[in-house]
Amino acid sequence: MSYIDTYRKYYQAIIQEHEAVFEKLDMEQLKGFVDLIVTSNKIFVHGAGREGISLRGFAMRLAHLGKPTYWLMDDTTIGMHEGDLLIISDGFGDVGIHRRIEERASKTGAKVAIITGLPEGGNVKNFADFVLFIPAAVYMGKDRDDPDAPRQHDVVPTIQPMGNLYEQHLYLLMDIAAILIKDEMGLTYDDMEANHRNIE
Repeated sequence: MSYIDTYRKYYQAIIQEHEAVFEKLDMEQLKGFVDLIVTSNKIFVHGAGREGISLRGFAMRLAHLGKPTYWLMDDTTIGMHEGDLLIISDGFGDVGIHRRIEERASKTGAKVAIITGLPEGGNVKNFADFVLFIPAAVYMGKDRDDPDAPRQHDVVPTIQPMGNLYEQHLYLLMDIAAILIKDEMGLTYDDMEANHRNIE
């Protein structure tokens, strides 16, 4: 097989994977996620690794939508209170470094929305006020060999390494969510552009 044929095989397979995830997504959950963001006062966003990279783009779009948005742990992040919302991607549903963040956030009175590929995970069950399940294969890490660890079910498998499919889909889905939020808030792309950084 030629280099070009191999490239074509991979991109076609990856497109099909994402189409399958989009089709399996629960529309009621997506609508609930959008509504929660629209009605929340301040938004706090967090994710680790490549999940964090995907959510940083979403945090930027929320700021463009005029929502007071903070990337958790930045020096300028302010206090979290009742009426606020923490959005966190916890792909495995029980990532240890997220546990304290989710626990502390839940004690502030803010709501905790966890985006995950494994809603049965301990963090999701213990701390989530709202769950957005992305039915895509996630990186299971060392726990993939643990017979007692929770297992993903009803998710789209992938030919890609580790958590690629989930992480990619998180970025794509959050871009779509930003457009849905724009519509729900009655805004335009011009309104968003007016909030874009103007010191470049």
